[in-house]
Amino acid sequence: MHVRPLRALAAASVVTVAVLATGVGTASAHVRVSSTDAAPGGYGELTFRVPNESDTASTVSLRVQVPADTPLASVSLEPVPGWTATTTTGQIDPPVEVHGSEVTEAVTEITWTADPGAGIAPGQYRTFSISAGPIPEVDAMSFPTIQTYDDGTEQAWIEPTVEGQEEPESPAPVLAFAGAGGLDADGGGAAESPSVSEASAESDATAADADSDDSGLTVTALVVGALGLGAGLAGLGLGLSARRRTS
Repeated sequence: MHVRPLRALAAASVVTVAVLATGVGTASAHVRVSSTDAAPGGYGELTFRVPNESDTASTVSLRVQVPADTPLASVSLEPVPGWTATTTTGQIDPPVEVHGSEVTEAVTEITWTADPGAGIAPGQYRTFSISAGPIPEVDAMSFPTIQTYDDGTEQAWIEPTVEGQEEPESPAPVLAFAGAGGLDADGGGAAESPSVSEASAESDATAADADSDDSGLTVTALVVGALGLGAGLAGLGLGLSARRRTS
């Protein structure tokens, strides 16, 4: 009698999982930028992860814009087999001061172009890295990006991400520096770690609580055992009494 409801529930679960999987895939398929060592004031490696979202076409070009208000005075490109990388340099007007030096010219765009047959096929992704700096004294950098497919279509990852709002459908890759290089979420110093004495005191308190709990459990066990023994003796007495009456 319960076969049909169970089957219906199983079917609904499969549909739910499929929908969730599709949603996760779509959200995670954006072009992203990340770094393990980039921090304001220094140099670092920036890596762009480019998944292919098309079911039929291959990605053959990637154009990444470096906004003039957050310029990178120095950019080096990591070679990617089967791809040619070029940079476009432009004037920064008005000039921007970076670590006491006035920057009037900087890389404004980085382009990777695939050799014939070397594009990112459906179901695949590729990473493109640069070494750049000095990183501007900002909390985050945005890199509007154009992804081109071999069928002529383009995907523009250029929409700004606004704090407190949902991520847009085609967000520009954003590299946030909050928490990097010892910074906290507010861009200040690293959060102070508890001292050794504080940690020791906390450990002692935890141990004391554990001992107290153990003692309480022991007492409880003794009381329960005594009650059980008493109940057993009483039962034995009643049994003997009933036996005498029967005799």
